[in-house]
Amino acid sequence: MGPLLPWLGAAALLLPLLLVPLALLARRRRGRQTPPLSLLVVAGSGGHTTEILRLLSCLSESYSPRHYILADSDKMSETKIRSFEQKRAEIFSNSQFTLDRIPRSREVRQSWTSSMVTTLYSILYSLPLTYKLKPDLILCNGPGTCVPVCISALLLGLLGLKRAIIVYVESICRVETLSLSGKILYYFSDYFIVQWPALKEKYPKSVYLGRIV
Repeated sequence: MGPLLPWLGAAALLLPLLLVPLALLARRRRGRQTPPLSLLVVAGSGGHTTEILRLLSCLSESYSPRHYILADSDKMSETKIRSFEQKRAEIFSNSQFTLDRIPRSREVRQSWTSSMVTTLYSILYSLPLTYKLKPDLILCNGPGTCVPVCISALLLGLLGLKRAIIVYVESICRVETLSLSGKILYYFSDYFIVQWPALKEKYPKSVYLGRIV
């Protein structure tokens, strides 16, 4: 049973994600051809991108195009993303993706005062980009870059320009406490998924699915 747990967890993750297209399609008029769902993915340095790509490998070709956003100082994620998409194109001939960069909202060990300024700048930079991409669904897992992107999407929704569903998956590394991004987006995401029971106990709104990456 042990080896099956990661696969069962991944399957469980798909349940809320699969409900998203059903909810969106139900709002559209019958008889009209419905396009695929536009997916915005926020990548991050280190293990964040690796984890998010593992989640994407479970999704069908209906989630297209995939728009990746990463920090301008992230040197590794683009290589991983392009490699992933190249392999995906061998399976799905109509696979489409874009890749954009935004200013990093906060560097490691950056002071809180300067972080507020850089985060605001990142939000202002993200707003027109998010409006241009107009995603139906945003998927993120903890990098600081996801905060300005998700806030931009929330602002567009409040203005009635575009409503995006936000799915936040906390990193497997977070066992007892949320990341800073998680503490912020816990209150704004539509689905907040954790991978450890201790987090579910502390944050009742979250959905515990076990280990999924």
